[in-house]
Amino acid sequence: MWKSRLTFLFFLCALLVAPFLNAQSVPAEFRRIADSLIDARPITYSELNEALRPFRRDTILMNYFIRQCQLEEFQDGLSYAYNQNGTLYRNISDYPRAIENHEKGLEAAERANNLEFRIFSLNMLGVVYRRLEAIKTALDYNQEALQLAESIENPSEGIKRSINVSLNSIGNIYQALEQYDRAIEHFARSMVLEEELGNKRGVAINLQNKGECLEALGRLDEALADFQEALYLDSAIGSLSGEVICHNSIARIYIKQDRAAEALDLLQQALPQAEETRDQQIICPVNINLGWAFMALGRYDQAQQYLDKGLNIGLEYNYLRDVSQCYGLLSELHSRKGQYREALEYLKQSEAYNEQVTNDVNVQYVNDVILLYDSDKKSNQIEILARENEIVKLRLRRNRTTLLVGALLLVLFTLILYILYRQYQLNSEKKVLTLEQSMLRSQMNPHFLFNSLNSIKLYIINNEQKNAVHYLNKFSKLVRKILEASSLKEIPLEEELETVELYMNIENIRFNNEIDFSVQVHPEINPSLVKIPSLILQPFLENALWHGLSSKEGVKRIQLEVCCLTSGYITIRIRDNGIGREEAERLKEQRVLKRKSVGIDITKERLANFSKDYQNTYALEIEDLKDDEGKPTGTLVTLKIPTV
Repeated sequence: MWKSRLTFLFFLCALLVAPFLNAQSVPAEFRRIADSLIDARPITYSELNEALRPFRRDTILMNYFIRQCQLEEFQDGLSYAYNQNGTLYRNISDYPRAIENHEKGLEAAERANNLEFRIFSLNMLGVVYRRLEAIKTALDYNQEALQLAESIENPSEGIKRSINVSLNSIGNIYQALEQYDRAIEHFARSMVLEEELGNKRGVAINLQNKGECLEALGRLDEALADFQEALYLDSAIGSLSGEVICHNSIARIYIKQDRAAEALDLLQQALPQAEETRDQQIICPVNINLGWAFMALGRYDQAQQYLDKGLNIGLEYNYLRDVSQCYGLLSELHSRKGQYREALEYLKQSEAYNEQVTNDVNVQYVNDVILLYDSDKKSNQIEILARENEIVKLRLRRNRTTLLVGALLLVLFTLILYILYRQYQLNSEKKVLTLEQSMLRSQMNPHFLFNSLNSIKLYIINNEQKNAVHYLNKFSKLVRKILEASSLKEIPLEEELETVELYMNIENIRFNNEIDFSVQVHPEINPSLVKIPSLILQPFLENALWHGLSSKEGVKRIQLEVCCLTSGYITIRIRDNGIGREEAERLKEQRVLKRKSVGIDITKERLANFSKDYQNTYALEIEDLKDDEGKPTGTLVTLKIPTV
């Protein structure tokens, strides 16, 4: 016994110390889960429970989650965690702490305006007060929870589970009032709903409660069948507390059927499991039934020992029904031993506690509330039906007018939508046409044509016929490609790369072949299958040539790389080793004739228009490259073009 008490004290100490432990004692995995939940802010019990279910019986982790939720004002998570702690305190029979946590959970749910958690908190408070035999308060909480849950037209799975909890709790109250038929009706209804949700534990609980009602009605064989079926379900899901409760109930039936030896074997196996749960409301009746079984077998000293233990637990935790039963059994035990005076005293105590449980005030209050609820529910149903009938009549009277007006409005609305759509199409087509014309002008600008033709003229004057023919072939091929591409919105990447290579070859001739231009396409990319806007790369190469490399001394290099760095995009990088944008801008200001470049702006507009047909949009980044000393070493243009 002292080992059990020491374990219990250690557990309580852990609960008290848990709020003061710092985050270092919390596993990194749980901190990650807690942070992700606070970021995502789910609002349903099932979403939170799916992530926290393995940790919800650890108060250290739950208290850490509570502190994080308080810091981030995540009221839904706060309500979940407080209710889990409340359930844990309830299961070790620390009812004041259980009530405190469930009330905090209710307050958090109300602040979050979360109806599901509000209903859940009300139900949990009802369960705690029912364990304390506070019938009036328990019924108030469960009735309020049920009314709120049934007011929802399309309840979530969490709300449905709360309805089942309310039905089961109200059934337990009927059972406490010895209205067993009404209790069985509620348990059966809750059991059907639990089966629909696939909740084996819920089905087992209702079977257990239904069996207790059948037992009270004297239908022992039916009760035993329900207990055994509940035991099968609890064993299948590994519910230790459920198994102990079922074993205790089955043993009680065995005692009533004069099978005390079988009952004793079952209870002696169940007692260590009951103590393992630390739930005194389970431990107490197991001890009482052990005393009953020993008494039935004539082993009175052992019977006295277990009945005294059960009585002490019942008195300590105010389990009035268990105390009443225990006094009754002690009365019978002393009567069998011929100690009639003691037997009479115990019988009086049993009657006193039984009267305290089922006093007239509680019974009248509960019956009044039940009748009021049933009456209100029927009145509401009648009122709803009458209102629906009136609405149907009104709809029938206005049906023709509504249909006619609706048809006219639909036609008008369709016409307006069509006009707006056509206007949008015309504007889009006009914008695209303007962009394509601007693009063509930027590609075929007079400066480029004049310089190219001058180069051909110079070759002819110098009698370099081979170079002149070579240059003229490349120039004509480039012009043909530009004219062909200008009529298309998008072209294969392969053709675009051929065009820019022609352009760079022609420009390189004018730079005396000083420019080292290279194109690299990563192996995972098939350029013939990738679509990009036509003539999109030339403005960036032109900028690299005339602003970055034209004023540079020494090696001049341009590298064009095509890769797939991000899913859904093709990335094109253009890197030069020029003088950089700052120096180019400074030199530009010193020139007498300043050439305004609009190619990049036109390109951005064309990319934005191209991206409308894809889920993603384009991205353009121009970066100045510098060495360790901060000196410019060139420019990097990164262009991301969407492919999905």
